[in-house]
Amino acid sequence: MKKRTLFAALALLSAAALSACSAGDKREVVDYVNNRIGNISHLLVPTYPTAQLPNSMVRINPDHNEFTTVRMGGLPLNTPSHRLGSVLMMMPFAGDESAIKPHFAYRYDQEKTTPYRYQVLFDDFLIWADYAPAAHSAIFSLTYEQTGGRYIQLRTNGGELHSDGNALWGWDIYYGMKCYFYMEFDTTPEKVSGNNGDAIRYASFAPSTAPSTVKSRYGVSYIDIEQAKRHMLNEIPDYDIEAVVAAGRKAWNKSLGKIKVEGGTEDERTTFYTALYRCHERMINISEEGRYYSGLDKQIHDDEGEPYWTDDWAWDTYHALHPLQTILNPEAEGEKLNSLVRMYRHSGWVPTFPTVYGDMHAMNGNHAAAIFADALAKGIDFDVEGAFEGISHTVMTETMIPWLRGPKTELDDFYHQNGWFPALYPDEKEWVEGISTFEQRQAVAVTLAASYDDWCIAQLAKHLDKRDEHNFFLERSFNYRNLFNRETGFFHPKDAKGEFIQPFDYVFSGGIGSRAYYDENNAWTYIWDVHHNIGDLVALFGSPERFTAKLDQLFVESMQRSKWQYYAVHPDSSGNVGQFVMGNEPSFHIPYLYCYAGEPWKTQKRIRMLMEAWFRNDLMGVCGDEDGGGMSAFYVFSAMGFYPVTAGLPYYVIGSPLFDKVEINLDNGKTFRVVANNNSADNKYIQSAKLNGKPYNKTYFSHEDILGGGTLELEMGNRPCKQWGVGADAVPPSQGSELTLMK
Repeated sequence: MKKRTLFAALALLSAAALSACSAGDKREVVDYVNNRIGNISHLLVPTYPTAQLPNSMVRINPDHNEFTTVRMGGLPLNTPSHRLGSVLMMMPFAGDESAIKPHFAYRYDQEKTTPYRYQVLFDDFLIWADYAPAAHSAIFSLTYEQTGGRYIQLRTNGGELHSDGNALWGWDIYYGMKCYFYMEFDTTPEKVSGNNGDAIRYASFAPSTAPSTVKSRYGVSYIDIEQAKRHMLNEIPDYDIEAVVAAGRKAWNKSLGKIKVEGGTEDERTTFYTALYRCHERMINISEEGRYYSGLDKQIHDDEGEPYWTDDWAWDTYHALHPLQTILNPEAEGEKLNSLVRMYRHSGWVPTFPTVYGDMHAMNGNHAAAIFADALAKGIDFDVEGAFEGISHTVMTETMIPWLRGPKTELDDFYHQNGWFPALYPDEKEWVEGISTFEQRQAVAVTLAASYDDWCIAQLAKHLDKRDEHNFFLERSFNYRNLFNRETGFFHPKDAKGEFIQPFDYVFSGGIGSRAYYDENNAWTYIWDVHHNIGDLVALFGSPERFTAKLDQLFVESMQRSKWQYYAVHPDSSGNVGQFVMGNEPSFHIPYLYCYAGEPWKTQKRIRMLMEAWFRNDLMGVCGDEDGGGMSAFYVFSAMGFYPVTAGLPYYVIGSPLFDKVEINLDNGKTFRVVANNNSADNKYIQSAKLNGKPYNKTYFSHEDILGGGTLELEMGNRPCKQWGVGADAVPPSQGSELTLMK
């Protein structure tokens, strides 16, 4: 009986909410963000309820892992790099001073999170914490709901803390670099424990006989303490937390408001704007009043009037996040690319995973090449000459061995001479120094990544009229052909003699994540990893029909073992539909490939199904590692109805828009619209199209079409229209099967 009563009450509440929305939704776009989406992971790393301004230096994350974690270690003052730990742990305490300890495992409750504010109750001590970030600073208040002693402890990881009057300052250690801070309380502590220079100290405030609040504002810096203090004074002039909250709301509404959607369900709008919020977690601007600290050379530099950006995982973000930013924030995107060039000047190589402390240097390939090529193709203003110099030097002199930052090895020399990365047999012992026993050689993944990167570098060379360099890298961009097994339709590892590794299991060979040969995914995912030359990939299969037959099989091929056995080998391969892996970046473009083989209606069907199945407004609504905007950008593009299959070409492949209308408000003052007439969950198939009022039968449109403003208008229906988007002229552009050398 109680259950029925509860369900009835929930139904009434839901109906009331829907009624309120239909009567006139007065929410702003930031109010659609639910940063709890994905806070429970399917297998690996969850999302976090991050509070920060768009792409800003200060990020606030509670010190707990998933939503289901019942304890937290405190509230760090900053998370310098996405998902790589925090600094300066703040730990409040109420009660007897003798019970204070350097580490707490707080029970917590009533956690409330938005992009611009974080609140939580430490229920062991009845302390209500309220945080709000600015760009380089933040403010928090602690309300002590019970009487007695009141304390605020700060813990560093081997740093130093100093105090005087109502101020605390010092630094923490983060991967070998110093993170400075300066903090002031609105109430002067009675005392601060310990001595100046200690790594852990706490401020003691006069015992209260009634509920009371202590407020604090602070600034952070990677330069020095004085810079941190200036950030605090400039950005948070007093202790008005509501003013900081209001400024945060304004900043988020400005960024998120560049895209407006109409139609769709309440959950779909929430999922969309939450994904768009995640697309502003990285890169981050770390310029500080005209200066910046570079983790590559450990020096402080003048930014010469242009902000310096870092914190990027190129393997994850080149697919969709950077292409999205070329549309939404083109000036900032140019600054990011110039920052990569600066990093090359600082260190001698273009990094793969730049962070505030240096190059994390993870995964395989150097897809900064793709980020450069994509920006070039879309007219972004950046130092193309410097980018070409840096990335061409890097790929020719740095090793391609995954997760290893160092000069090239004999394996690299083999690749440069022969055109594939040699693989080992399962019982063959690794003999090359520096190769991780876990990450292994990833021989096929390395070859495919290098082929694409070389094509991207060739585009830079062509723009600079460097003919010999263009031809050199363009010829190398076809190296993927060396590993294609025409008999099986897979990219298959070869040994140093050029023989395919046999016997071979395309699902399970290669150890955890198939890393001996692929990376995080098995051979089924890497069939399609030829972003720059999909037309040639179709040709390798012999016909569009064979190509689409293999695509069809991808989505129905079984796991071949029980789920627990499959995921024990492939923990990154979440969000499965057959052997298709929605939860990992190399799969993002795959559903759009039907458009390259004359069956775009299958793309429309797949995309809608994938969005419905794996991107939802709930705690498990992200199907894989989000990676700071990498996966969210896929959803933003797909929900709008198009996707950048090839970073480096100025085209977008049309899918099936989730919303009735999408407006993208561009920095040039123009607006691009996607209108889907008669759109619904069933009516996901395009019947006909118009671009700027003219009949349109192509399955793609150009970046110029977006920048020029205008409207893509789609007529939708509940059955496939197999006549729309077919024919040679309808197929999206790719490199093609023939070399086009500069003469």
